[in-house]
Amino acid sequence: MAKGEVKARTRTTRAAPEPAFVQLLTPEGDRVEHPDYTVDFTDEEYRSLYHDLVVVRKLDAEATALQRQGELGIWASLLGQEAAQVGSGRALRAQDMAFPTYREHGVLYCRGIDPIMPLRLFRGVDQGAWDPNEFKFNMYTIVIGAQTLHATGYAMGVVKDGKVGSDDGEAVIAYFGDGATSQGDVNEAFIWASVFNSPLVFFCQNNQYAISEPLERQTRVPLYHRASGFGFPGLRVDGNDVLACYAVTRKALDDARHGQGPSFIEAYTYRMGAHTTSDDPTRYRIASEVEAWQAKDPIKRLRTFLTKQGMAKDDYFDAIDEEARVAAVSLRERVLNMPNPDPSTLFDHVYPHGSPELAQQKEQFAKYLASFSASEGSGH
Repeated sequence: MAKGEVKARTRTTRAAPEPAFVQLLTPEGDRVEHPDYTVDFTDEEYRSLYHDLVVVRKLDAEATALQRQGELGIWASLLGQEAAQVGSGRALRAQDMAFPTYREHGVLYCRGIDPIMPLRLFRGVDQGAWDPNEFKFNMYTIVIGAQTLHATGYAMGVVKDGKVGSDDGEAVIAYFGDGATSQGDVNEAFIWASVFNSPLVFFCQNNQYAISEPLERQTRVPLYHRASGFGFPGLRVDGNDVLACYAVTRKALDDARHGQGPSFIEAYTYRMGAHTTSDDPTRYRIASEVEAWQAKDPIKRLRTFLTKQGMAKDDYFDAIDEEARVAAVSLRERVLNMPNPDPSTLFDHVYPHGSPELAQQKEQFAKYLASFSASEGSGH
């Protein structure tokens, strides 16, 4: 494939050339040079990236299977987007803050968060809460695009706290999909981040479809071009190239932490599965399109690279597959063993210190629940 050029197929199967993107690893597993971006990894670091890609995909597949078996209410798979997430997630420094959607399971994994945590939300045993400051990873956001405003406000606070201007500065990254770019929230976030020169990287995973709507229904120009209209730089990266995703994200974050303001990264990738487990992608896209993207699989290309470079052999790949399998089995067992919550805990985290009205509602709810026990005791 020519450097930086990829072809995307629309619903009408028309092939249209896309503008150049940053690429360091071709689908054939060959390293290519880029004038502005590169990586300098040890052999072990390359292998570690492969490890994360494989484990993240396996855990994601297990969550999809759990939903299909009725153990989760819904699941948003990242299948096909592992390189965009692991590459950008690995680029984050310890002090950086990430604001995800509901699909950033790979970024979550890279931040050292137990993968069981989001599954509690989708199983309905809690409200999906964790301490964002502990992991520097905000809670999953279901409302499309809302997290970009949260990230912008947080980044503005970073500036006010004087945490920019050095290598130790703090940067912020906000994840969203191509469909979210049509949301007012996202465009408002662009404006505020730009005007206030916030240390924020907008990371768009362009997986070609906003649920069932193809990219051509979202924009008439490449998404990264939108950044210039708001006064900050944008670029497109091969979203199935974990090396390129790492390189461009690390530079964007470093620029942000040094006070150079926001930027926009469009990771050009593909959602191999359904939007969520409630979706049927066969209704709006053709099989040949999926097959074309399978040839660009992020895991296969990194495995080919490792093999060509003599960094890993079959026994290594087999060991990683087994580690991923064991991790998936453990995840399944832990999900199935989650205790059902006391229904009254629904009221516990509405307000940090409660309220008289909330206490009254909780008391009324407790009486309502108790009425079922009374009915059973009386034989009705």
